[in-house]
Amino acid sequence: MTASSQSGADSQENKIRFILDGEMHTVGGIDPNTTVLNYVREHLRRIGTKEGCAEGDCGACTVVVAELDGDRVRFRAINSCIKFLPTLDGKELLTVESLRAADGSLHPVQRAMVDCHGSQCGFCTPGFVMSMFELYKSEERPSRQRLHDALAGNLCRCTGYRPILDAAQEMYGNGNGHADDDDWLRRPYSSQADAEPSAEESAMVDRLRSIQRHDTLAITGPDLAGGERSYFAPRTVANLAELVERHPEARILAGGTDVGLWVTKFHWDLDTIIYIGEVDELKRLEVTDGHIEVGAAVTLTDAMAAIGERFADMGEIYRRFASPPIRNAATLCGNIANGSPIGDSMPGLIALGATLVLRRGAATRELPLDEFYLAYQKTALEPGEFVERVRIPLDPADRQFRTYKIAKRFDQDISAVCGAFSVRLEGGRAHDVRVCYGGMAAIPQRAGNCERELEGSDWNESTIEAAMAALDGDYTPIDDMRSSAGYRRLVTRNLLRKFYLETSGFAGETRVLEHGR
Repeated sequence: MTASSQSGADSQENKIRFILDGEMHTVGGIDPNTTVLNYVREHLRRIGTKEGCAEGDCGACTVVVAELDGDRVRFRAINSCIKFLPTLDGKELLTVESLRAADGSLHPVQRAMVDCHGSQCGFCTPGFVMSMFELYKSEERPSRQRLHDALAGNLCRCTGYRPILDAAQEMYGNGNGHADDDDWLRRPYSSQADAEPSAEESAMVDRLRSIQRHDTLAITGPDLAGGERSYFAPRTVANLAELVERHPEARILAGGTDVGLWVTKFHWDLDTIIYIGEVDELKRLEVTDGHIEVGAAVTLTDAMAAIGERFADMGEIYRRFASPPIRNAATLCGNIANGSPIGDSMPGLIALGATLVLRRGAATRELPLDEFYLAYQKTALEPGEFVERVRIPLDPADRQFRTYKIAKRFDQDISAVCGAFSVRLEGGRAHDVRVCYGGMAAIPQRAGNCERELEGSDWNESTIEAAMAALDGDYTPIDDMRSSAGYRRLVTRNLLRKFYLETSGFAGETRVLEHGR
């Protein structure tokens, strides 16, 4: 393995290239399964970044990745413990050590943590600092509730969080009034002051542009047994389709929030990886008159903003979906393709009538999402086929839609049950009924018996009682660590009643709106 700051001919095409502390860093001859966390700690000796859970839950490993966004730079906090090193290609990596000024002084985020006594044992502190830094560079003085949401992926056993939240508010004041502060990274986000890119940001843009690729990145690296592993990052969907057909055994990698755990927790060997995150066509998120279309490489952070704006209940679900660093890496289509029976996106998308565009070679086909799941983690994907995008019909004016998540914690918890309901009410009768639950079967599954009781029937208490009883014939839930089967049956019935009461005007709205509004 070689790692160095190089430029020009020395940076070979089969090496990973990223920016670190303002200079290009190249890495070759390394196992593509290597995580960013392990590389940062073991090769760069940047031990401020910690390993806590190795599964993206605790936030101790949080780093920030800077990417090009047109003529600007976008900062995203991610969990380095489940991020594969080759996915840094073409980006800039910032660790907690990157925030130190040339004279050794603390960054305003770090200074605020000191001043507000936001650190005790200190193990989690670098991760908090990096999550706060992303917020510092991305949003202008967020509300206290927004701070809660932004730090939901960082856990601390010592402080009780209040001093950390105080520091998150204080950091913006620490970034102002520094007469000698000519470092763009040390200035907080300002929608007014940053209307035009600063010289420092423009220099960062230039650095990032200098390492962008136009062809497929193909690297090989050794495994522990002395063999070789391969990693491909195509730039076009045509090249991606060709690679998937050529390597049907390959693991398709998007955000890595599931695949990363296969390496860190299950210790699987991923001999061939095809990364879709550099395919421009798959990064598209388009809103037309009839649909929201989300490409397979669109992150959950970006997808949830567009979907939540048009479907408020989906916005609440996504606010409770994992944590900001996970959502910054994960993709909506990856969540769909994973096929988990407890994925929170699927019940709502199925109730909304979403479809998938699947691609193999140059051919595509469109499949309703509720026909995509065949059995536990088995989908309708054929060999050499992949999910290209998801299409979500926009809400007709007379459709009622709700989705509810039942879990033990508000933030960052897996559902015991997630239910979604869509119905068009016309003349007091129910039409176009779609009811779907997650956590009740081996796949996200529509409630056929319940739907038949509701379709064309009067929207009243007696109809709902019959539909609630019919749910018992739709699902055979299990007992597990998240819930008993009996509780799931009871909750499933009660969520349907809740939907009826809200859409009939007998109960107020119960969703928690984003940012506490």
